[in-house]
Amino acid sequence: MLPAIDFDGQVALVTGGTRGLGRAIAARLADAGAKVIVCGRNAPETLPDSVHFVSGDIRAPEQARAMVDEIAETHGRFDILVNNAGGSPPCPIEDASPRFIDAITRLNFLGPLYLAQAAHPYMAKQKSGSIVNIASVSGIRPSPGTAVYGSAKAALLNLTQTLAQEWGKDNIRVNAIIVGLAKTENTELTYGDADAQEQVSRSLPLGRMCEGSDVADAAAFLCSPMASYISGARLEVDGGGERPYFLDLVKGN
Repeated sequence: MLPAIDFDGQVALVTGGTRGLGRAIAARLADAGAKVIVCGRNAPETLPDSVHFVSGDIRAPEQARAMVDEIAETHGRFDILVNNAGGSPPCPIEDASPRFIDAITRLNFLGPLYLAQAAHPYMAKQKSGSIVNIASVSGIRPSPGTAVYGSAKAALLNLTQTLAQEWGKDNIRVNAIIVGLAKTENTELTYGDADAQEQVSRSLPLGRMCEGSDVADAAAFLCSPMASYISGARLEVDGGGERPYFLDLVKGN
């Protein structure tokens, strides 16, 4: 039997934690005893028990640092950072304006970088800390229609491994979760109606798309003592991965 994950006394910030995958991650960490803070520009109507909200825009470096400082000063420590906020609407790269490119890059790459920088002094002083970056399969394979997003997630994966090497001396572990095809509030916009989603689910080895609980459990594991020697890792939470499209074009398949 695996030991229960216990984050009692630890303080965690989950970005994008007011909805979707981030909300599931925040609830999982809170259920394990952590003091969990989520952030965003607008407060949600409801939050899971023991999850608290702070206002701020992670894309602005001064606001990112202010959020981390506020949390650390209020609670006396800063243990866990889950960089979950991200996403992008579809946009052909030939139509992507400089403003669009900047906004998507700041949300998916620069925001996590700013927050990691802000968290570092507190974690280094404690000689402990865990940072989990929520990445995407778009960062490890072509991402047609969302090239800027895919490129930003690829950069986030490189940042993960680089920080793991630079900050290991302070016992700060930095890991990434590569999320596969996932169900969120925007599932229909990405994968179509219920019939289309069912076809997508059947195409995956485990027969279903990723749920919030799948990512939440993976994040909890990476932040826990069970992963004390895991740093710089890319944990793929994708149900076995996408089936290569060419196989369906081969006669007899």
